Amino acid sequence: MNPLHKSTAPHESNAPHESNPSNQFNASIESNSESRARRQSTALYHRQEARRIAAFSLAENTRIAYRKGWQRFVAFCIARGYATLPASPQTVAEFLVAHATAPAGGKRLSLRTVELCCNAINRMHAEAGLARPGRDPHVADVLRGLRRLNGTPPRRVKALREQHIQAMLQACECASSLLGLRDAAVLALGFAGALRRSEICNLRIDDVEIINARSGATGWLNDAANHAQHAHHEMTGMFIHIRRSKTDPHGKGEKIAVPDGHVIRPLQRIEDWLTASGLRAMPSASYLFQSMRRGGRLTGRPLHPTDVPRIVKHYAARIGLDPRDLAGHSLRAGFVTSAAAHNARLDKIMAVTRHRQPATVLKYIRDADAFCHHAGADFL
Repeated sequence: MNPLHKSTAPHESNAPHESNPSNQFNASIESNSESRARRQSTALYHRQEARRIAAFSLAENTRIAYRKGWQRFVAFCIARGYATLPASPQTVAEFLVAHATAPAGGKRLSLRTVELCCNAINRMHAEAGLARPGRDPHVADVLRGLRRLNGTPPRRVKALREQHIQAMLQACECASSLLGLRDAAVLALGFAGALRRSEICNLRIDDVEIINARSGATGWLNDAANHAQHAHHEMTGMFIHIRRSKTDPHGKGEKIAVPDGHVIRPLQRIEDWLTASGLRAMPSASYLFQSMRRGGRLTGRPLHPTDVPRIVKHYAARIGLDPRDLAGHSLRAGFVTSAAAHNARLDKIMAVTRHRQPATVLKYIRDADAFCHHAGADFL
């Protein structure tokens, strides 16, 4: 065999496996660039998600209030040519004074609203990784000064006692309409369960568990068998399952017992509402209290929290009360006040209201029996 072929054959056979070092280097650079771009894109996505999820650490109403407060501050800065992010402590202090001491849009802001705006400014700076100007000593001094000059007691709405609720329920019955049945159920359950307005609106049909105290049996509102039992007056109360609340923002869930009673009759009024509205035939996850179109058609959407005070004010005016003194909280406050007036135990009241601190409940109790065994009753 020709030696030349021996020497060249291996070279020819290896030729296809050889690669250009320059091409390998370029491919490596491109691969690293793509990998780096993917990492940066992923990191950006995670940062955006973290910012979005962190917003849920605040209640929805707080987020809405902060957004309005921040918008008010931005409008103030734009009108004066000030920087908003970051904002100087001097700008924040000027903003607080301008809105707390002079008319803003025809109305001076309350001290509580001004403080909320300051919190919103701090929140926006913190989310941007900037120092919070509202924590500057100068801004803190301005807020303390405003509290001394403009501080007013917090507004406390009047409580609706059981006689008021009874009269309002009679006004609902006079309406003799599907709307009147719904409003009666809202008022009765809101009062008997000492519910917050958001809790009333978020209730679903399967959050109401009917209890038979005689037999110990339980059932649900849309259970036909239990409805038949209730028709024979065997049901004596219900458990209300609160999925999420102001004091339970993480949704661990709470359960409160509500007796049907002899006057307010919350369970009976809910039954009447379900039967008349056709909700009993709907899925158990449907909202218990829904908004309505003209003609009494249900929308499938829950009542808005602002609907509860509107209902309270409407029927309060019907029985001669001043609606300006009342709000949705009047139902909850009224239960506590009425329970205290009837000498209910503090722990039993707190089991219904789910207050964490006795001092909060005691404020209502002091109002209820302020003149009972008064220290000066025997000599004044």
